[in-house]
Amino acid sequence: MKKIVLDAEERDILESYESGEWVSVKDPKNEIKRLQQYARNTLQKDKRINIRMSSKDLDQVQVIAAQEGIPYQTLVSSIIHKYVSGYLIEKKKA
Repeated sequence: MKKIVLDAEERDILESYESGEWVSVKDPKNEIKRLQQYARNTLQKDKRINIRMSSKDLDQVQVIAAQEGIPYQTLVSSIIHKYVSGYLIEKKKA
C-alpha cells in the first residue's frame, strides 16, 4: 500500500478535523446558496477606478500576479477587498 505524504497545510487540516474542530452544517443547501450570494456580491465588479502609482510598485504587483496566475488588476482588487474587509494582515519584517 502506498504511503500518503501530506504537506504542512494538509497536516494542519487533518489535525483540525481529527481534533473535532469541524462542525457539520445543519442545512447544506441553504448554506451553499447563502455563501454563493456572498461570493456574487463580493466578486461583482461594477465600478472603475484609476490610480497613479510608481512603476516599481506596479512591476512588483505584475510579477506577483504572474506567479499567482491571475491578472494584476484582479490582484489589486483582491488586496483592496482584503484590506477593507479586515483580512489583510501586515507581516512583521525580521
